[in-house]
Amino acid sequence: MKHVTIYTDGACSGNPGPGGWGAILDYKGTMREMSGGEAQTTNNRMELLGVISALEVLKEPCEVALFTDSQYIARAINENWLASWKAKNWKRKGGELKNVDLWQRLDELLSVHKVSFHWVKGHADNEFNNRCDRLAVEQRDRFARRGQ
Repeated sequence: MKHVTIYTDGACSGNPGPGGWGAILDYKGTMREMSGGEAQTTNNRMELLGVISALEVLKEPCEVALFTDSQYIARAINENWLASWKAKNWKRKGGELKNVDLWQRLDELLSVHKVSFHWVKGHADNEFNNRCDRLAVEQRDRFARRGQ
């Protein structure tokens, strides 16, 4: 099984507002940058779309080390929130689960790839997280300009 390292980040101006996501995939030192965004979105959706978009481009099942500065995503996986939401028909203890469509897409991808989620401090000393942030902000700003 191929080993891939992925870094992701999301950005949003307002919540909701224009947003962007960025991702970097590293396979044996070959790097691929990706980014995208939406005109009206939330930060959590952009964080999730960064993860999903990166995993979706993998052409075969891979072992992935995924680095995110989103505690929401890292904890949802590492603390089994996702499994609990799924078992409760995509509901959470407090009621409705937001971004169900994205959590379901991520759940499908996690059945294909073996992914370990690692939280990294955002806007700190991780060069790849910082680059993902710049990619996400560029997309956020591009969508913000379109909306003017």
